[in-house]
Amino acid sequence: MDILDEVRWGFIGCGEVTEKKSGPAFSMIEGSKVVAVMSRDKDKVRSYAERHHIPKYYTDAQSLIADKDVNAVYIATPPSSHATFAIMAMKAGKPVYVEKPMAVSYEECLRINRVSAMEEVPCFVAYYRRYLPYFQKVSELLRNDVIGKVLNVQLRFAVPPRELDYHSDNLPWRLQPDIAGGGYFYDLAPHQIDLLQLYFGSIIEAEGYCSNRANMYKVEDTISACFRFDSGLPGSASWCFVAHQSARTDRIEIVGQKGMICFSVYDYTPIALHTEEGRKEIIVENPKYVQLPIITDVVEHLRGITVCACDSMSATPTNWVLDKILGKLG
Repeated sequence: MDILDEVRWGFIGCGEVTEKKSGPAFSMIEGSKVVAVMSRDKDKVRSYAERHHIPKYYTDAQSLIADKDVNAVYIATPPSSHATFAIMAMKAGKPVYVEKPMAVSYEECLRINRVSAMEEVPCFVAYYRRYLPYFQKVSELLRNDVIGKVLNVQLRFAVPPRELDYHSDNLPWRLQPDIAGGGYFYDLAPHQIDLLQLYFGSIIEAEGYCSNRANMYKVEDTISACFRFDSGLPGSASWCFVAHQSARTDRIEIVGQKGMICFSVYDYTPIALHTEEGRKEIIVENPKYVQLPIITDVVEHLRGITVCACDSMSATPTNWVLDKILGKLG
């Protein structure tokens, strides 16, 4: 791939994530700007373009990809279209930054990787938590051997149903497996699993037990899993998306020979460090636009300044774990 003097982005999708987490960041980075946006909803995309001062808008993804002013593509659509749009862009010679999960299945991730390698065009994935100061602090504590050898990892996540979950005749897309790849598990667990593999290496064994306990919708609402990293480190996890509010939990516990580190993935509660000296809370602030650090790395990679490691190859193992837990793979 040629080095880009200026990265001129075209957005496919202009939903909530581009408003709150990512969109503004693209124009805050030197050598980066947004030149086009696409949505099938003409009124929506026109409004988005006007509000964010983006000069062009489209209702067709192919037209945006073919735009000569666009030399990189950000895909912020539901997961079912990630592989299609990523492959279209890479075959046009345009680098891709795609929202997580990378695709609706491990097999689709492999397709993206094959095209990326064949066309020699990179695909990056928005596992932006890798770059946030909060999670980098956890990494620092582990590197500094603060809790000694890690013995076990435990993840617990429980949230109550969302208001839209009660509308069985009009469920959100995250509860439609043909669009999302699964239920809320496929939407929320990727960040958690990606972080665990960042800290401890590849998960090489995983098994899950899935259930629908509340019968509010057809996909799984409660999951328990166990897994093993390539180092031999064991771990376990549970997810419940229909819990009572009083049971709300967002917690990962890393148990070591000299203590324990506890932190959240979505709530950003203070990191709790437990050692023989007692319990210590560590407060770490994140940037306003949480995707700014990773997008900066992607832009600098495309401009030949650095190398961004958060690419499709590094993201694919997370989909493998998701599919193993859900029983999609043998």
